[in-house]
Amino acid sequence: VPSSIPVAADPAVISPQDPTLLIGSSLVATCTVGPDSELRAEDLYWTLNGRRLPAALSAALGPTTLSVALARLNGSKQQSGDNLVCHSRDGGILAGSCLYVGLPPEKPVNITCWSKNMKDLTCKWAPGTEGETFLHTNYTLKYKLRWYGRDNTCQEYHTAGPYSCHIPKDLALFTPYEIWVEASNRLGVAVSDVVMLDILDVVTTDPPSDVHVSRVGDLEDQLSGEEPPWPCWSQVMPNQAATGFSTIPAPPSPPQVVDDVGNQTSCRLAGLRPGTVYFVQVRCNPFGIYGSKKAGIWSDWSNPTAASTPRSERAAGGCDPKGGEQNTTLRRELKQFFGWVKKHAYGCSNLGIKLYDQWRVWLQKSHKARNQVGKEP
Repeated sequence: VPSSIPVAADPAVISPQDPTLLIGSSLVATCTVGPDSELRAEDLYWTLNGRRLPAALSAALGPTTLSVALARLNGSKQQSGDNLVCHSRDGGILAGSCLYVGLPPEKPVNITCWSKNMKDLTCKWAPGTEGETFLHTNYTLKYKLRWYGRDNTCQEYHTAGPYSCHIPKDLALFTPYEIWVEASNRLGVAVSDVVMLDILDVVTTDPPSDVHVSRVGDLEDQLSGEEPPWPCWSQVMPNQAATGFSTIPAPPSPPQVVDDVGNQTSCRLAGLRPGTVYFVQVRCNPFGIYGSKKAGIWSDWSNPTAASTPRSERAAGGCDPKGGEQNTTLRRELKQFFGWVKKHAYGCSNLGIKLYDQWRVWLQKSHKARNQVGKEP
């Protein structure tokens, strides 16, 4: 009898007591009052989860026994079991039983693991294709060194979601681990496939913080993103991180991702729209840790940092060159650029992107000056 149901000392007995059944099963239960009771079968009735069952489902099997027939049972509405209770005519509770109706667990799938400091490991998994068993299901993450280790059981569950566990310490490097998940409930046990991994191959980091974004002079199609030197990896091994930048124009435009810019902590974002607000994010990925041949795992994206490109000074309604006009425009711009270099840069020994940027700023200022002169009376 469930402890939550107050009853006298065995005034009646329900059989079977607390059964476990598959979804779709049928059940015939009986309630028999004690020999010293003045109650008879016609004085009894049944409830399921507080709702009175129709009298047509019940039948007297003797002067002191009332049965109830339940067909095609659905999954339990609560993991603690559905309450089947036998009552006396005045509503008093005589006996109770918990019905556990559900499914056996499915094999857990999609085990993924990561390490934040090469000493810990967090793993998560999915409970199977169906997932819901309607019964309380226990999940146990187990692990061992591949060739000679003993089985160990993870203790810190639900650290990264409902199906996850964290191993905080005492892990070995340079040796692969076998990791698996066992699922169990009242109807059975299911074991996942074994995953093999080396801690060094699943290292990840926290996302970068304090990312700065600024304009590149007056260039209307570029921004510069910069993070503090190695904010997400310096605690473990400096200069062992790849960085990815993401620019997200104001909604509803889709994000543009610039992945893996090496171990730089800054990135020039070009080809942007003039006069547009962008949200810039950064993430990190450790690589080559102690000679590992795998790239590790990308961190989450940092919080977005907003910046806007300068507005274009081109007249409204103007069109970008198309088709063959692009080649003509490019040749003209290169001719102008090299003419400017010859006049202002005194040789080409320092020819590079910064010099090209300086020329573009000079060119835009020249256009602004001409436009202002043309607008005067």
